[in-house]
Amino acid sequence: MLVIFDLDGTLLNTIADLAAAANYALQQAGYPTHAPEAYPYFVGNGVTRLLERVLPEEERTQENVDRLLVSFMDYYGKNLVCHTAPYPGMTELLHDLRANGISVAVASNKYQAAVERLIEYYFPDVEWAAVEGQKEGVPVKPDPSIVFGILGKVPTPKSQVLYVGDSGVDIVTARRAAVTSVGVTWGFRPEKELRDNYADHIVSEPTRILALALDIKSGMELS
Repeated sequence: MLVIFDLDGTLLNTIADLAAAANYALQQAGYPTHAPEAYPYFVGNGVTRLLERVLPEEERTQENVDRLLVSFMDYYGKNLVCHTAPYPGMTELLHDLRANGISVAVASNKYQAAVERLIEYYFPDVEWAAVEGQKEGVPVKPDPSIVFGILGKVPTPKSQVLYVGDSGVDIVTARRAAVTSVGVTWGFRPEKELRDNYADHIVSEPTRILALALDIKSGMELS
């Protein structure tokens, strides 16, 4: 049994630090910044798409995105744990899953180095089966390649996999990977987005994820 988690908006509330880094990059390049509350709709498809979205529409060239990326990476690399925090109950959930013999993994569109640093900083005593972020040459979600990569490291029947995320990108990723999707309502996107993308389950508290996982695990053991 395996539970795969999205990172931003699912395990961690990272929005304030992402907003600060993107606004810093915009300022450095002479562009207007955005209110922090706008950022939940900018994130979700990796750093490149985030920076493309925050640029004025007429300025969305690859050259400008690349210019912002340098400033963003420099700032975020130094400030990625200033305001970020786990969502309530998530640390306990991870420990409960592991205590019940359920493997846990991360599948994020955030670049790999940042994913590793955040996981090590906020969940240092969790035994992870795989921690996967965005890597060169691997398509970002909703392409399911990242899920397939995790399953290559942690061979698990798809009927025994839950994919947990907060956005339509996550739900589509799960569907394309042919695994069960769980949408969480505490993240960056509204519940309607989860429903519109046909999430298999929608939960409002972490304990429900544990219950779902235990139900699948018990059915597996009985079969």
